[in-house]
Amino acid sequence: MHINRYLKPKIESVLGKSKIIILYGARQVGKTTLVKEILAGYTGKSRYLNCDEPDIREALTRKTSTEMKSFIGDGQLVVLDEAQRVPDIGLSLKLLHDTYPDLTIIATGLSSFELSNSVSEPLTGRNESFTLHPISFSEYAASIGTIEASRLLEERIRFGSYPAVIAAPLPENEARSLARDYLLRDVLRIETIRKPMVVEKLVKLLALQVGQQVSYNELAQQLEVSRQTVMGYVRLLEQAFVIFRLPPLGKNKRKEVTRFDKIYFYDTGIRNALIDDFKPLEYRADKGHLFENFFIAERVKQLDRQDNRATLYYWRTKTGAEIDLVEDAQGTLRAFECKWAGEAPYSRAWLSEFPGTLPTIVTRKSAPTLLLQ
Repeated sequence: MHINRYLKPKIESVLGKSKIIILYGARQVGKTTLVKEILAGYTGKSRYLNCDEPDIREALTRKTSTEMKSFIGDGQLVVLDEAQRVPDIGLSLKLLHDTYPDLTIIATGLSSFELSNSVSEPLTGRNESFTLHPISFSEYAASIGTIEASRLLEERIRFGSYPAVIAAPLPENEARSLARDYLLRDVLRIETIRKPMVVEKLVKLLALQVGQQVSYNELAQQLEVSRQTVMGYVRLLEQAFVIFRLPPLGKNKRKEVTRFDKIYFYDTGIRNALIDDFKPLEYRADKGHLFENFFIAERVKQLDRQDNRATLYYWRTKTGAEIDLVEDAQGTLRAFECKWAGEAPYSRAWLSEFPGTLPTIVTRKSAPTLLLQ
């Protein structure tokens, strides 16, 4: 099954504009497929280089611009796949860009931690960055049709939206393999992680707390490490595109919760693999939180597709009134309340605090329409 990615035309629009293009994303999310499609449609000379290959890493490590250009050849567009594998890749890219400004380079990387830290300072003002997420519901629907995608909504919530999972005859096995062999392995090989067992336990604890307020102090006690260690590992999991955080919207500190984040997974199939639970939603006690995670993760992709830079929050009062997702677009708020089982009254406390901002109730029936807007 071929699925068109919404990032493809966005990246193509930057080609030839004297910018180094950085493409971030977790392993197996489709980065290599995407850049090869871009190369296939490129009319000029191009070259693909896989930096997992030792000889390619050697040719790009601590070399002069002339040496690197001689190795790359006369291509006008060059892809450096898995660029984070090249030591000091940021300096190498800077040399190539400054010496050969007409050369367009696309560099892909597994995590913003490994690649972004290498390129952020050397490439200031010289790069355009993009993040490739698991396949979005809108991309999925464009490929198989809206009616079929809506029918298979629960399958995507259970097994996730990685390309290999969607294509697999046994999606549960593929999701388990991704969680075990790719995502956690990539995170655990980051050099700053000194306690890999703690990270494994932490990510599983976070999977069990999806949709709930997270106390870093409690996690630290359970894992027998410091609060700072927990927060550091949470940031690494974010930068590896495993999880993302929603902070509380704190406009009224006397009435509202302002201390605890909520943590969600970019892919619900990975989350389900971590807790070893792929049961149909009708048999699950966590179906409400799981649906909430799915919708919020899809909104992250949808806002990215729309180039909407809204800041995301959740909202909760000290008496328990809550809104699952609040989007703040330069002071304009939009609120969503997720209800898998059906419609339910939204919080009157929310309207009391934010009159005129009527929350959208998201159900399994309305979610597809909302995600295709």
